[in-house]
Amino acid sequence: MRTIVETLVLRGVMALPERLQRLLVGRPIRVDGQQLGTEIQLMMRLQKLTRQPGLAMLPLVPGRDLVVAQGRMVGGRQAIGALRDLEVDGADGPLGARLYIPTTRVGADPVPTLMFVHGGGHGMGDLDSHDAACRHLAEHSGVQVLAIDYRLAPEHPFPAAVEDCFAAYQWMVKNTDALNADPERLAVGGDSAGGNLAAATAIQAAEHGLPLAVQLLVYPVTDFVNRSRSRELFDGGGYYLERPGMDLLHDWYLPGGVDDRHGLASVGLRTDFPPDLAPALVVTAGFDPLRDEGEAYARLLEEHGVQVQLTRYPSMIHGFFNVVGVGREARGHNEEIAASLRAALA
Repeated sequence: MRTIVETLVLRGVMALPERLQRLLVGRPIRVDGQQLGTEIQLMMRLQKLTRQPGLAMLPLVPGRDLVVAQGRMVGGRQAIGALRDLEVDGADGPLGARLYIPTTRVGADPVPTLMFVHGGGHGMGDLDSHDAACRHLAEHSGVQVLAIDYRLAPEHPFPAAVEDCFAAYQWMVKNTDALNADPERLAVGGDSAGGNLAAATAIQAAEHGLPLAVQLLVYPVTDFVNRSRSRELFDGGGYYLERPGMDLLHDWYLPGGVDDRHGLASVGLRTDFPPDLAPALVVTAGFDPLRDEGEAYARLLEEHGVQVQLTRYPSMIHGFFNVVGVGREARGHNEEIAASLRAALA
């Protein structure tokens, strides 16, 4: 009952005109030459009032349940042309997956297809936590989305998720006919930890000579070793991602004895990349602790000859990719991301 009430309140206040939202939240928040979006500031105020913790600030099971609940709250009900639940290959057995077919592509000739890897710090999130985001991305891009449910830490630390994602991508390449996917317009993408895994998948695809047209990296984790300036600025300010939770997720995914610098974990510390690495769409958020490492990775790729389109949304926080069912600004930015994906696979 509490979740229903909180969802209704969130939808109501996020639908208010911006001038009324500003009256509710007070003075704008400005950091590092950027102003936090009014609706994002309002969401943060509501999160504080309802005492909802940030990512990984609860024990494992309730924390995972909360990630799904929060995804549903901000995602709303998103239309989709057709949906199929299926299984794909993982590194150690089948993985659950979900295929989102845009309305404009139902019954069409082979279509561009993106394998999507959800975020959640490598230890949280699933097909349901990102269901609305995947529906929205598919519908607004016209790109078919194959979301996969890889194994999570701490039960399955590195490299289980990396191996699952690459096995799933290999399955997608082999099963384009069954998916009605255009083999010349395949992509991989993800948000946060999913962006990290998508980047690792793109690297392995290039190493193995597999077709890949583009990689979509939304505020990706790229460096498990260094603390960037954006981490210093934002991981203690209540911007959803906070240092205690981030440190816990790090220890789950890369426990003692695992090299934080591994080239398929800290992709931003690599000194070499395989030839023919797919062009990258890199998206960052201005008030995100992961902002600087995502942008550093974009520059690193460019230095190695990879075509990169980098977009920063200065007024956003980590997690805005899921905010497609309430408000206006974040939803508009997600429509722009979808348009960039559509253009990249045109």
